[in-house]
Amino acid sequence: MSLLSKKKIEKLKRKATDIVNRTFDQHINLAVTGLSRSGKTAFITSFVNQLINEGSHSQLSFFNVVHQGNFIAAKRVPQKHLHIGRFEYDRAMQAFSEQPPSWPEPTNGISELRLALRYQPQDSLIKYATDTVTLTIDITDYPGEWLLDLPILNLTYEEWSEFTTELLTTAPRVSYAQVFLDKIKQLDPLAPVDEQLLADLAHDYTNLLMIFRHKLGLSVIQPGRFILPGDLADAPILQFFPYTCFNQLDKDDYQNAKEDSLIGMLRARYIEYKERVVRKFYQEHFIHFDRQIVLADCLTPLNNGPDSFQDLTQAINMIMESFNYGQSSLLRRLFSPRIDKLLFAATKADHITPEQHGNLTALLNQLVYKTKHQLSFDEIEMKTLAIASVKSTNVGKAQHQGVDLPVIQGNRASDGKLITLFPGTVPNKLPQANYWQENKFNFIGFSPLARVDSHESLPHLRMDQVLQFLLGDKIK
Repeated sequence: MSLLSKKKIEKLKRKATDIVNRTFDQHINLAVTGLSRSGKTAFITSFVNQLINEGSHSQLSFFNVVHQGNFIAAKRVPQKHLHIGRFEYDRAMQAFSEQPPSWPEPTNGISELRLALRYQPQDSLIKYATDTVTLTIDITDYPGEWLLDLPILNLTYEEWSEFTTELLTTAPRVSYAQVFLDKIKQLDPLAPVDEQLLADLAHDYTNLLMIFRHKLGLSVIQPGRFILPGDLADAPILQFFPYTCFNQLDKDDYQNAKEDSLIGMLRARYIEYKERVVRKFYQEHFIHFDRQIVLADCLTPLNNGPDSFQDLTQAINMIMESFNYGQSSLLRRLFSPRIDKLLFAATKADHITPEQHGNLTALLNQLVYKTKHQLSFDEIEMKTLAIASVKSTNVGKAQHQGVDLPVIQGNRASDGKLITLFPGTVPNKLPQANYWQENKFNFIGFSPLARVDSHESLPHLRMDQVLQFLLGDKIK
């Protein structure tokens, strides 16, 4: 056979494979988001690392295509949307390969990465049409704060202000927000707008949101773009704030307020934010996702106390109400994609001892299913897992008063010192207020345990189960 004939045959095979991939829907749009320093960048890095380094001690025994020997290879390929930032996988892996290793810098906006995963089909009709198949995986990384903005689409400015006022006037926010609340009381909402005053107060409100997130460890942060503005930094569309004195404002005066008044411009900018920022994200990205993973750090709120944990509960309830549920049949995926698999993952499972992992999963289960009766889950497959995208501790036993106790050992993030401890007991159900009085937690941060080169697999807990849930039904 001539070289030319061989090239033509190979070209025909590639075309046939492409047709098979399109026909059998060999594509996944996976969205990844996380709340309050939950380890989103580490998760995406590990997700990609496990696949492209499969075979290098990757330990993916629960990922069926690997366990059954049908996995061929995976590689990064150019992303589809050139106007969206690229997820910096190489930079993240560089952090893990340093001596000593460090956690990669968190991402602050939306980014993408595309993988091509090749395998041998075994259990589906595809095996009769081709020897090998490629699954294309588009991973979209976006901040959890943006997800928490979606409920704004259903709120007027007055309703959003009332919701936010309730947050600002209750613990733990109120002690930090009182100065801001006093400034709002001094305003004449119907007076001609002073744009510099408006900008200054918006800056004060943004600083409050930063305190709520970074100092108090709270999860309900709105508007999310205020603390992660990206290319909207200093734009007037981000210069508004909740008006906290609606109970003192005549409704007719509010409805008739012109845009050159303070309250009128606040309302106008809120509407503009809702339409141009929140709805734009929903229309351009969110409705096109068909798989979603939400990462949640449940341990830090447990450490911070009941207010922080209650805020996490409220944030998850808001998230649950935001998804567009429905089974993704082929026709629906072609013309109206919807999320059909949703994974909630409790991160940092390596920060507690192994016998506590079941409690952590049970706790997240209660957080997630608290609002199940309010929503229709008949057509969506859900799962909860306790994971560590990149392990940062080892487990062992220690003697205490003649009794063996489970412990973890790792390098403390604050100073790099190697420490051994029992961090505490995780509740297996939603804790009552007195729980924090009776239990002591010591969930501290750890640095990566050991450096890992880019060609090596990152150590993990249950990333193979993550891969099986999110990809397994497409790789048979």
